[in-house]
Amino acid sequence: MNPARILQVGIDSEPDVVMVRQRARQISGLLGFSVQDQVRVATAVSEVARCACGRLSGGRAIFALEQLGGTQHLSVVVRAARSAARVVAQAPGLDAEPPAVQLDNAVVTAHRLMDDCSVHQLDDGGLHVAMRKAVPGRQHIDGMALQRLTAQLAASPVQNTYSEMQQQNRELAAALAELRERQDDLLALTRELEDTNRGVVALYAEIEEKAERLRKADEMKSRFLSNTSHELRTPLSSIRALAKLLLDRMDGELTVEQERQVSFIATAANDLSELVNDLLDLAKIEAGKVQLSIAPLNVTDLFSTLKGMLRPLPRNAGVGLVFELPETAVTMMSDEGKVAQILRNFISNALKFTEAGQVTVALQVAPDPDWVTLTVSDTGIGISADNLQLIFEEFSQIENPLQRRSKGTGLGLPLCRKLATLLGGTVDVSSAPGVGSTFFLHLPLRYQPAEPDGSATS
Repeated sequence: MNPARILQVGIDSEPDVVMVRQRARQISGLLGFSVQDQVRVATAVSEVARCACGRLSGGRAIFALEQLGGTQHLSVVVRAARSAARVVAQAPGLDAEPPAVQLDNAVVTAHRLMDDCSVHQLDDGGLHVAMRKAVPGRQHIDGMALQRLTAQLAASPVQNTYSEMQQQNRELAAALAELRERQDDLLALTRELEDTNRGVVALYAEIEEKAERLRKADEMKSRFLSNTSHELRTPLSSIRALAKLLLDRMDGELTVEQERQVSFIATAANDLSELVNDLLDLAKIEAGKVQLSIAPLNVTDLFSTLKGMLRPLPRNAGVGLVFELPETAVTMMSDEGKVAQILRNFISNALKFTEAGQVTVALQVAPDPDWVTLTVSDTGIGISADNLQLIFEEFSQIENPLQRRSKGTGLGLPLCRKLATLLGGTVDVSSAPGVGSTFFLHLPLRYQPAEPDGSATS
């Protein structure tokens, strides 16, 4: 759609540039532009007009209303022809900047202040600069409204250069006041940000201090557990040895009541010894002092060793312990002692909480050939879904009748998880109440040493 012309102003002298600026401000004001946008339009148009007046001749500024993509725009086109005489006369002295630099500066200003600005060089060496800025508001300006606007513009007086200078001074003062206000806001925001930063720094310092306290407390806890466990080991060993001597009748016969009481002592000493061993293992792991003995580990031999070792464990009548040997030999590179310790804990728990059926130890084929999965399944009381993760927390135990009959330390499964992590693997469990549980030990076929900052060494 062709632009609807509003006004054309000739540009041949400096007063013409002043008039173009006035008309640009008046037209943008009649079109509903804000005061700031009026100044932007007037400044952009006058800069381009001043450049055209100083270096070219026969210039004119054409103001029009243009429809682009459903939006009306104020369109301003500044055209000027090339004049060799004017260039020769003015080039030596009026402006310190070369003409090309003046034009570039004017176009840059127009680009910043208007929505669009395009520059074309005419065949005769002249200049064609087109600028656009979207008209604010949703009201469409039709032909009748444009005629009224043109009439209002014709009735608007054209001020002289002095009046225009005063107007520019007022605009400059308003711009400076706005700039000062924004600068004050920025300074206030900067001060607020500085206060916030100081608060954040103080908070970080407090967090670091608390973290250091927690680290020291954790170290003290580990040292306390380690020292206490070591101090308890010697008397516990003596108690167990003396109880065994009495039960073996090494110091004479015992009455039925004496044998029962000594059995209680032996059982309590064994339970406490198990707790002490678990505490020592946990303290070593947390302190990063666990030594791994990595060597070839044959799963069939491991199962045979566990079968002989666990046969004497107490169990309910009618509960079988079955080891399903792998059909083909599987050899791992891992720590046999740590793997056996994890499986012993799984099997011991399964025997405690299985009243009928059997406990099965097996090698499960893993989808990844670089991994091995060892399982311990039972037909016991099972575990609810809410408690599946609770059992891996230290000193956590699930209340049930069998738990009261077979008391534990609450450290076995957490220790198993940490040992599996040291070996580069994981532990997992699936269970259903009244059906049974299956504990999984996933291990790499070949142990990979930890990074230099890891807690395990081999």
